[in-house]
Amino acid sequence: MKKTTILDGFKLNGKVAIVTGASTGLGKGMALGLAQAGCDIVGVDYVAMTETDEEVKALGREFFGILSDLIHTSVEDLDYLVKQAAAHFGHVDILINNAGIIRREDSVDFSEKAWDDVIAINLKNAFFLAQACGRQFIKQINAGRPGGKIVSTCSMLSYQGGIRVPSYTAAKSGLKGITMTLANEWAHYGINVNAIAPGYMATNNTKALRDDETRAGQILERIPAGRWGTPEDVAGAAVFLCSKNADYINGFCLAIDGGWLAR
Repeated sequence: MKKTTILDGFKLNGKVAIVTGASTGLGKGMALGLAQAGCDIVGVDYVAMTETDEEVKALGREFFGILSDLIHTSVEDLDYLVKQAAAHFGHVDILINNAGIIRREDSVDFSEKAWDDVIAINLKNAFFLAQACGRQFIKQINAGRPGGKIVSTCSMLSYQGGIRVPSYTAAKSGLKGITMTLANEWAHYGINVNAIAPGYMATNNTKALRDDETRAGQILERIPAGRWGTPEDVAGAAVFLCSKNADYINGFCLAIDGGWLAR
């Protein structure tokens, strides 16, 4: 009988992961990382996920795409989304709660729509999707399947106030709190709920900042690693938190920021 090693604990063969915001950026990066580790992927986004689909399949894994606008999606639709994923693959083991948007405007001028849209996708629907997955995990556990993993994408602004992003800061701070709450309630089932806090990443959300030479220079000067992060930087952390090697990690938010918060 082959002896298992620490590296075996990172393997996710036979697992199914729902990844929101899977068309691009961090979501796509985490979907591909999980696929490399052995996961089949349920991608969720409001646009076609053609590249993610092709690249996951090129890794020998299955991809099932669900189109959903997570800003205006109802709680009932989120529950149905999880049921679709479970019906397609027979089970769901992982949720990467990643979809999100950001709106930048001075707080004195910040609009109600900018507030509501960001809170809806980054906080409200992130919670209710986690709730739907939690129910699915508990149902599977009661049927004899091992517990599940939830990893939400928080932010450095789960720890800091930021500038000109009041709704984003509120949502990401709230998501960190929800991560701890769900971990407290669900750990005894064998469900691990954790989060990652990406720093300044080279994604669509930061394009305006990277195009502003002055602001981009100020940001890079403060990052000890001296560069913007990439989706690949986040993928490894997601695989770890979804693996057996993270079975005793509950309610934690892991910063992936090149040292920004340590500065």
